[in-house]
Amino acid sequence: MTNALTRWNPLRELEDFQNRVLSTFAPGSNYRSNGKEALPMAEWSPLADVAEDEKGYLILAELPEVEKKDVNVTVESGTLMISGERKAPSPSAEGRKWHRVERAYGTFARSFGLPDDADAEQVSAEFKNGMLAVRVAKRESARPKQIEIQGD
Repeated sequence: MTNALTRWNPLRELEDFQNRVLSTFAPGSNYRSNGKEALPMAEWSPLADVAEDEKGYLILAELPEVEKKDVNVTVESGTLMISGERKAPSPSAEGRKWHRVERAYGTFARSFGLPDDADAEQVSAEFKNGMLAVRVAKRESARPKQIEIQGD
């Protein structure tokens, strides 16, 4: 009979607890385990930056490995929606055997509420090198106007 001492690792217990809770409340969730480690697999949502100048708004969205034909931009009821799909590589593409896939694939959607001064009729989009640039003009009446001061 051998006495084996196992070192206690509270982080491993916390991770095991988290995985048990997630599997209880979300069966078939985005967490998977290969027996040695559990990797969280988040839903994919592209990162975006939003800027404003006197003419309008600019939304820049990162869409790496997404083709232009797989991206949609719509405006409806004061909301701008960017949606599409990043397709997963074929399991046997170019004879490769994948050992780990951490990047997320599949459909995505981001929505942005348009400010009151945005002109939903003046929206343009350009896709280049994995970046989507959506421009939304401000209504002419909302743009700042310099007023000349009369008198001495």
